[in-house]
Amino acid sequence: MTSDSHRTDVAPTDAVALFSRHRLRTARELRRLTQTQLSEKVRTVTAASLSQFENGHSRPSAATLDRLALALEVPIAFFATPANAATPPDLDGFFRSLRSTPARDRNQARALVELVRGLTLALESVTALPDLNLPRHQVTVDTTEAEIEEIAAKVRHQWGLPPGPVADVIRCVERNGIVTTRVHTDLDKVDAFCVPYSDRPIIVLGADKGLRDRSRFDTAHELGHLVMHSPEDEGSKTAEKQAHRFAAAFLMPAEDIRHELPDKAQWPRLVELKARWQVSIAALLTRAKTLGVMAPNTYVQAYKFMSMRGWRRVEPGRLGAPESPVLLRAAVDLAAQAGHPLDAVVERAGLPLGDVKALLSSSDQRPRVMI
Repeated sequence: MTSDSHRTDVAPTDAVALFSRHRLRTARELRRLTQTQLSEKVRTVTAASLSQFENGHSRPSAATLDRLALALEVPIAFFATPANAATPPDLDGFFRSLRSTPARDRNQARALVELVRGLTLALESVTALPDLNLPRHQVTVDTTEAEIEEIAAKVRHQWGLPPGPVADVIRCVERNGIVTTRVHTDLDKVDAFCVPYSDRPIIVLGADKGLRDRSRFDTAHELGHLVMHSPEDEGSKTAEKQAHRFAAAFLMPAEDIRHELPDKAQWPRLVELKARWQVSIAALLTRAKTLGVMAPNTYVQAYKFMSMRGWRRVEPGRLGAPESPVLLRAAVDLAAQAGHPLDAVVERAGLPLGDVKALLSSSDQRPRVMI
């Protein structure tokens, strides 16, 4: 990033008038800085002042905002309140391992989501993204597993999915208006998660596993949260179990897969089913037990065998590269064709261009063949 990359057509005084305390916090957390660390980097701003800015008790001057933009490597315009701020910015998101995830990691992950959301809103001003078609079926702690199976079937029906395996789970959710992205960061403890913005929900997938089956299940799991849960359910163990059941039912409908599942650990058969359904052997074994095809003790013995062979970490039958999000990349290309190049779209939105390009480049990490 160049030394003057923070400069845009937005005057510092205008950014002061439109100052968003939430955007300042987002920029700081994006760089994994505490208020004390940022104050040490800026030097002319104390940690106490930063706290006042982020709490909304005071506003930075134009000169201070310019220094903050330089230190955080964002445009001055990033600190202005977005034109579309209808959705409250304080949604936490459904983190799989919320209690064990360090706060700084969660904060950076949420900051990355804010970038995705900002880019999405900017692209929607020049392109028409797919309409949001998200079925909502609110559940409670008393919702039965059978009812969750029915909810998954209703979602498949509303989305017009044919019987059998879902061809591409990410493409499926994106066609129905849910933005999906992958992030390549050092956030080892942050697995897939989602943020249920009412106007355009976002699913974030990790990119360090490289497993197609796991990625598909992660996407379906987060879809389950968006379909069934409210922000009040964030961090709930029950909500996680319900989303897991939804994912299994969405990817492997009972009426379609029950007759294919073995009642014993027939490993060649399970590898074949893994390739057909694009799910892990572990998920197939669990589904067989859940549907009553495989006896509980047989299931336990199968899992013990997998552990003994090291298959719990690396299963046989690799499925190839994970599915890739395409919605935002396609919207960027379409906008450029219509005379709105990415640099201009990002500048108007006041987003950091380098970070946006990094997000877009993470859609497909396979080495590209050059001919």
